[in-house]
Amino acid sequence: MTQESTCDVLVVGAGIAGLVAANKVAEGGLTVTVLEKSTDAAYLCNSRYTGGLFHIAMDDMTGDPAWTRSNLMRVTRNTADSALANALTQNARRTLAWLSAQGVRLIKAGPDGLRRNSLAPPGMRRTGLNWRGRSGDVLLRTLGQRLLEKGGQLIRGAQAECLHMEAGRCVGAEWSNTAFERSVVRAKYVVIADGGFQANLDLLRRFVSAAPERLLQRNALSGAGAGLLMAEAVGAKLVGTDRFYGHVHDRQAMTNPGLWPYPVVDALATAGMVVDKRGRRFCDEGLGGVFIANAIAGLDDPLSSVVVFDDAAWNGPGRDWILPANPNLLTAGGNLISADSIEALARALSIEPRHLVQSVEAFNTMCNTGNPGDQPPRTTAVYKPWPLRVPPFHAIELCAGITYTVGGIATDAQARVLDRSYHPIPGLYAAGACTGGLEGQGGAAGYSGGLSKSSVFGMLAGESILRSSSESVEARPRFSKID
Repeated sequence: MTQESTCDVLVVGAGIAGLVAANKVAEGGLTVTVLEKSTDAAYLCNSRYTGGLFHIAMDDMTGDPAWTRSNLMRVTRNTADSALANALTQNARRTLAWLSAQGVRLIKAGPDGLRRNSLAPPGMRRTGLNWRGRSGDVLLRTLGQRLLEKGGQLIRGAQAECLHMEAGRCVGAEWSNTAFERSVVRAKYVVIADGGFQANLDLLRRFVSAAPERLLQRNALSGAGAGLLMAEAVGAKLVGTDRFYGHVHDRQAMTNPGLWPYPVVDALATAGMVVDKRGRRFCDEGLGGVFIANAIAGLDDPLSSVVVFDDAAWNGPGRDWILPANPNLLTAGGNLISADSIEALARALSIEPRHLVQSVEAFNTMCNTGNPGDQPPRTTAVYKPWPLRVPPFHAIELCAGITYTVGGIATDAQARVLDRSYHPIPGLYAAGACTGGLEGQGGAAGYSGGLSKSSVFGMLAGESILRSSSESVEARPRFSKID
């Protein structure tokens, strides 16, 4: 027998986007139920694993909105949806202020914009996963407690299955528990906030990679795309689904959990030369680690690429950024392949030596002249290429680590889900990593920042629902008492 309940707002997913939206509508006086598929009190999701840096495009989330927007558009090469970019950057400051008012503690974790607004206690900057009692774990516990204090309900072990529609309006959803018992929640508004589809190999194969099983799942394995599929089934448009946010890792991270989420190999990949199994460059390394990770995922075999660099790069960019590869890669059990000549290095990598020598020569010429010859061009505006001149020469066998998919359900700046004609689907909202458009699409897709995207649009979804609810009350006919 199917059980039925009612509420004003139903939220699917209890990560940061879902809990922000739920808290926002609850403080406005609406009844809210949140469905979380995990049964654990410390349910895993990417928000639980986060290092805790609130940023926009790797810079200050509280910076001047015009500059912040310009930086986001630069990172996405002007492919980010303009309305979504405006909404993110114009509402970033007050979102952080609202989070602080809920008891979420933010600190300055470093001198640069990237680390200016960090969750406290900050995430542990060491190899392997270290999330308990820190950063995202504390964030979710805090927002969950605030929701209960406001009268909201969070149901764990509740897997959303499908949306219910009446006369073109979303009026609730059906879910099942671990005993396969089904329930229906009738709601005036539904918010999908269950994360991306990075852990769903079928969807990854459909949108991202021909061999998704050969990608490193650099995430909590909770993002299965259920919300995306439910929205698509009722006519929602999907955008930007071919890209993901992630990093370049040592290939041994596929079997060694101590090698992710840190250290990453991005700084070496953007300085050196990334080649395929033939020893040929196949992407523009100067577009950054996220771009390179996507390019690796697009190979026929995502476990066939290598980054090659010299000793100067190993002791230069190799020591750069958070938990740099030098020396953390080695202390965590990674593999640095070294040789005194490019030919010897090629043999150690099972690459035809003359092919790798030709690629290195072309790369070094490009570093001097800017001419890539018959190989891919190399952007230099952000990341400087380091020619391979100082032996010993080094290589790291690579894999693409996928953190979350940046494409998904199309929404407007009010977090309303759009149909295939770009019209809002009444009653249906989405926020966070299940949505697309903000971070662009195609080869130009960039990274806006997971915490900023999820928190801002979670808040905007809640505010949009409160406005809609207020307008619907005001629109009801009023009758005067007749004596």
